[in-house]
Amino acid sequence: MKKALVCGAGGFIGGHLVERLKSEGYWVRGVDLKENEYRKTSADDFVIGDLTNPVVVAMVLDQSFDEVYQLAADMGGAGYIFTGDNDANVMHNSATINLNVANQAVKVGVKKLFYSSSACMYPAYNQEDPNNPKCSEESAYPAAPDSEYGWEKLFSERLYLAYNRNYGLNVRVARFHNIFGPYGTYTGGKEKAPAAMCRKIAEVEQGGTIEVWGDGKQTRSFLYIDECLEAVRRLMESDFMGPVNIGSEEMVSINQLAQMVIGIAGKDVSIKNIDGPTGVRGRNSDNKLIREKLNWAPSEPLIEGLTRTYSWISQKVKKPEAVSAVS
Repeated sequence: MKKALVCGAGGFIGGHLVERLKSEGYWVRGVDLKENEYRKTSADDFVIGDLTNPVVVAMVLDQSFDEVYQLAADMGGAGYIFTGDNDANVMHNSATINLNVANQAVKVGVKKLFYSSSACMYPAYNQEDPNNPKCSEESAYPAAPDSEYGWEKLFSERLYLAYNRNYGLNVRVARFHNIFGPYGTYTGGKEKAPAAMCRKIAEVEQGGTIEVWGDGKQTRSFLYIDECLEAVRRLMESDFMGPVNIGSEEMVSINQLAQMVIGIAGKDVSIKNIDGPTGVRGRNSDNKLIREKLNWAPSEPLIEGLTRTYSWISQKVKKPEAVSAVS
């Protein structure tokens, strides 16, 4: 039986990854500051611990795991990342986690380690046109991320690749583009755009209005969690180190995203654009490299994942204590 460690297992992507690995027959240890708020973990061992503490990292990474998935980070949506109020914590906490994990992974002889970077590390100057962003993997330099969160992600990419060169740590690096789905944060300030839209529209009455930050013309692509996990597992089983984009090429404006959810809900709702943090004007995944290296790329239409996500969030809004079976 293969053994895996999932760092950040109490989070949205990490929680889903634990389920995926268990379904494939792995023994899984999860670690996070907290358990997932929305469902019980199926990890064989779940440790509550702070990975900025090297003692905790040594405790959970105490053996030569077959696979380590490093997803733990201090992160959130635009309301957390782009205000500037959390920059020091974001950089310090996430970088410290990665320094600790990389060092300990070498000490115990981890066989393979996955690191989740982010599309936020791409240069802001290539994302000023909402209709023609450039996010191919080789466009990362000259570096100019749009946030301190993006700068930390870029640093940690280089950290893991340096540990590969100098210490032989077998790494895989992927750049996530806006992953969404059920069992993720949908309120409180750290939620991302799809979850925020679903919550706002679930809460509003017929004929009401929702607020959308910015002019609504800023563009993004959003990838459903199941396709994200499929890409991660394919990357781990390949010989390709990365970095590689894991995201959808179906680009929509934020107002279009809101309109899609309004349609799913079947409500008569209007949009009011207001001032707020928005990040870059345009971003979309470029999937040429993942097709070339893995002979696969995400393909599910956005509307399908949004429908499942809205179903779960609307149930939570109606009855917060309920745990939906949507997956």
